[in-house]
Amino acid sequence: MSLLGVDLNITMLGFGSWGLPLAILLQKNGHNVTAWDANADYVDEIAKTRKNSSLPDIIIPDSIKITSDVHIAAKDADVFVCTLVSKSLSRYAPLFSEYFTSEKIIVSGSKGLEESSQKRISEYLHSLGKSDVVVLTGPTHAEEVLLGIPTTILAACKNKNTAQAVQGLFSSDTFRVYTSTDVIGAEIGGALKNVIAIAAGSSDGLGFGDNTKAALITRGIAEITRLGVALGADAATFSGLSGIGDLIVTCTSRHSRNWQAGNALAQGLSLQDTLTKVGRVAEGVDTAATALRLAKSVGVEMPIVEEINRVLFEGKSPKAAVSDLMMRELKSES
Repeated sequence: MSLLGVDLNITMLGFGSWGLPLAILLQKNGHNVTAWDANADYVDEIAKTRKNSSLPDIIIPDSIKITSDVHIAAKDADVFVCTLVSKSLSRYAPLFSEYFTSEKIIVSGSKGLEESSQKRISEYLHSLGKSDVVVLTGPTHAEEVLLGIPTTILAACKNKNTAQAVQGLFSSDTFRVYTSTDVIGAEIGGALKNVIAIAAGSSDGLGFGDNTKAALITRGIAEITRLGVALGADAATFSGLSGIGDLIVTCTSRHSRNWQAGNALAQGLSLQDTLTKVGRVAEGVDTAATALRLAKSVGVEMPIVEEINRVLFEGKSPKAAVSDLMMRELKSES
């Protein structure tokens, strides 16, 4: 599909901490943006204040329409941009299925796996209609995108022309978009880096150093690559923006909610107290168990992901998890 010029109608599915900067970016690029969220009270508050409490310094332009009505949001849309969290995807995305026709494009900015089916999010969205789905993923903290700090990201779609259309839609002088046809690799990298970031946050919370974090990032990308390749991805993708690029930024930045979650767990907080402290969705928590089930279904070993599951859901201490990882059977790196 070809998208030319400006003045396109873009509908955001979800208007949280990632939907907001993408909406403002698209509005600055000259498009008509409508933001949809299922929470009517939240929509009313933002419509009145033009602010999101998690990003309080940002004023939402009046030209961005905000609604909780599906028909109003979808009826004139040329492109849908989905930033719904993975655990709410199956509840809300089907509301738009009749609008996901072959003439439309869906951009998936969500990172995770659909829990009940273990599908990648683009797989799930494509199953709802006939639209091409483009995965938008890479090292992009919302706070920095909003501030106009130079950022690079990947638009991945099996249809090269559709990927290029989305590249043109989002690109600006501070937001550089590359394209790829390796949807599986792009999406697995974006989903699994959140799980490894929990481990990185725990490492920092335990007072470990740069050596430990470098080991987690390096062995983490090895695990992610093994799973991606087993699912049909190109190993080279994990050396790029959606692989090692996204992993580095998520494991090393205190902006990362997944890093924050791991850090809190290392300080002795329960999972529930950790999620309360973080205050926003840490996708790695929801992705961890689904990723481990997916890995086992294709016979891939993921020891870091396995230990993170034990920390999250079995009450294992992060320190004990690190010790057990260090004392695994000695092996060749390859």
